Amino acid sequence: MPASVKGDIVYRTIDKVVLFLPPARVEPEALKQIEHTASMPFIYKHVAVMPDCHYGKGATVGTVLATKGAIIPAAVGVDIGCGMVAVKTPLKRDAFKEPAALRADIERRIPMSVARGNNRIIPTAAARVAHLDQLAERDYSAIHAGWKLQLGTLGGGNHFIELAVDEEDTVWATLHSGSRGIGNKIGNMHIKKAQQETARKGISLPDRDLAYLEEGSAAFAEYIRDLAWAQEYARLNRDEMMDRVMMVLSEAIYETPGRTRELEVQRINCHHNFTQVEPHFGERVWVTRKGAIEARRGMWAMIPGSMGTRSYIVTGLENPMSFNSAPHGAGRRYSRTKARQLFTMADLDRAMDGIEFRRSKVLLDEIPAAYKDIDEVMEHARSLVEVRHVLKQFLNVKGD
Repeated sequence: MPASVKGDIVYRTIDKVVLFLPPARVEPEALKQIEHTASMPFIYKHVAVMPDCHYGKGATVGTVLATKGAIIPAAVGVDIGCGMVAVKTPLKRDAFKEPAALRADIERRIPMSVARGNNRIIPTAAARVAHLDQLAERDYSAIHAGWKLQLGTLGGGNHFIELAVDEEDTVWATLHSGSRGIGNKIGNMHIKKAQQETARKGISLPDRDLAYLEEGSAAFAEYIRDLAWAQEYARLNRDEMMDRVMMVLSEAIYETPGRTRELEVQRINCHHNFTQVEPHFGERVWVTRKGAIEARRGMWAMIPGSMGTRSYIVTGLENPMSFNSAPHGAGRRYSRTKARQLFTMADLDRAMDGIEFRRSKVLLDEIPAAYKDIDEVMEHARSLVEVRHVLKQFLNVKGD
C-alpha cells in the first residue's frame, strides 16, 4: 500500500519495509528476502528498498539497513566498497577520432578480469599500496597473497570502464570496480564467522546468511577493522585505474601522459557496498548499503546504467526515509545463466550499435536487456536524487 511521506510516494509491504518502487515491480523471492531481513531484532526503523533492487546473497541488492548493536556481514556482501568513479573533462566528443585505438590503450594500461598476469606493482600504484600497508592492523597478505598486485586491476562481471558524453557533448571517463580478491576473502571470512557465532549461541535465523556480529564483541571489532580497510582499498583501486585512464586520454590529446591535470574538471568517487556510522532520526546507527549509494544533500555520485544504456551524474536530496540513500544502478533483471539462454550475439550487437567495445561471447550476460530499465529506476528515484548530467557512452571496456 502506498504512503505519502513529505509529498513523496513510498510503499510498504509490512511495517518495517519501505520501498521506493511498487511492490509488484519486485520479484517475489526478493520481497521475501527483504521481509526476512526486516524481521531481525536490531533493525532500526525499517529496511529501505531502492528502485533497482533484486534478489541477492544474504540480503537483497538495493537495500539499506540501519542497525543498532549488530551488523550482518552478508548484507554488505563480498565486493566490499564496490562503487563508481567518474571524471568530467573539458573535452568534446570530436577530440577522439579513433575510439578503437583508445580502447586498446586502456586495456593495455589496466589489467582486466582476475588480472593473473599482473606480476609487478607499477610506480603509480606503489604509493597507494604503501598507504594501505601503513593502515593495515593485520597481515592482509595472509588472507590474500595477491592483494598488492591487484590494486589497479578492473575485475570481470559488471565492472567496466567507459568514455561517455553528457547533454553538452562533454566527455566523461567513468569506472566501476571495488576491493577485488581481498574484499571477497574478507567478506566471506566474516560471513562465516558470523554464522559460527549465531550457531554457537543457538540463534534461529530465517536465512543463515542473515547471521550477524554483535557490537562490543571481538568479532564485531575485527570485522569493522577489516571492512574499513577494504573500503579504502576499493576507493584507492578506482582512483589508481582512473589516473591511468586519464594518462591514456592525455597521450591521445597531447602525445604525453603527463598532462592529466589539465583534463580533470571534476572527480566523483562513491561506494555502493559499505557500512558506516551515521546520524538518523536523532540517533547514531550503523548504516549498511548493499547496492545503494549515500545521497546526503548536495553530495555528488554516479548511478550507472548497463553497457549500452544511459548513466546519471546526480546529487543527493537527503531523503530521511531512505536513510539518505539512492539506487546504485540498473540492477539485474535476469541471472547470468538466464541471460545466456535468452539472448544472442546479434542481440548484443544491436544493443551496442555505435559503441566501441570488445565483442566477445563472454560478455553476452552483460547485455543491457539483462538489466532493469535505468530510466525507470531513475523515475522512481526522483525523491532521492537530483539529476545533474545524463551520460551516453561511446566506448566500453570490460574484462571476462
